[in-house]
Amino acid sequence: MITIIDYGMGNLRSVANAFEALGREVQCVGEPEALASATAIVLPGVGAFGDAMENLWTKGLVDALDHEVRGKGKPFLGLCLGLQLLAERGTEQGDHRGLGWIPGVCRRLERRSNDPDIHIPHIGWNDVSIRKAEGLYRDLGDVQAFYFVHSYILCAADDSVVSGICDHGEDFAASIETGNVWATQFHPEKSHKAGLSLLNNWCAAARC
Repeated sequence: MITIIDYGMGNLRSVANAFEALGREVQCVGEPEALASATAIVLPGVGAFGDAMENLWTKGLVDALDHEVRGKGKPFLGLCLGLQLLAERGTEQGDHRGLGWIPGVCRRLERRSNDPDIHIPHIGWNDVSIRKAEGLYRDLGDVQAFYFVHSYILCAADDSVVSGICDHGEDFAASIETGNVWATQFHPEKSHKAGLSLLNNWCAAARC
C-alpha cells in the first residue's frame, strides 16, 4: 500500500490519480498511526516551508515519519515541497527547522543571469540532466523534461545525493536519491508520460 501524507499542503488527488493510473493501491492519511501499515510513503506538497513543518508537527507526523522512514527503512518519495522539507532548515519567510534527513538548507532560487526568459517563481517545463540512471530515471535517457512550480531549492551539503540537475537561473537539485529516501523538486504527477515512468520506477524500487 502506497501511503500519501495528507498534512493540508497540496493537491493529493492528482498524486493519487497518477499512482492509480499505474495500477497501484493508494491511501491518503493524516494520522501518524496510519503510517505503521504503509508499504511505501509519499510526501507531496505545495506552499511555504514553515507552514508545512508546523502542520507536520501539529499532526504528530514528524516523529512518525522519522520512525517509519529512517527507523524502519520504508521507501520514501518527496514531491516538490516534500523534497524541500528534507533539509535541516528552510529560509522561506523566516528561519525554520526541517526534517533534517538531508544535511543542507532550503533557500530561494536565485536568478544569476540576464536571460529575460528566466522568471521566479519557476513555473513550467524544464530539462533535467540525469546523474543517476538506475533509480528514478531508469530508461529515461540522459536528459528529460519535467514540470516545475517552485521558488525555493534544496542545497544539499553532500552533492552525491543529487540524482538530477536543472538549470533555471542557476543549477539546482531537481531530485535526490540516497538510501530509501528519494525526492523530486518537479511534479511527476503533472509531467505526463515521463512523470508516470518515473513514478513507476519508484514503485518498482519500492516493491509496492
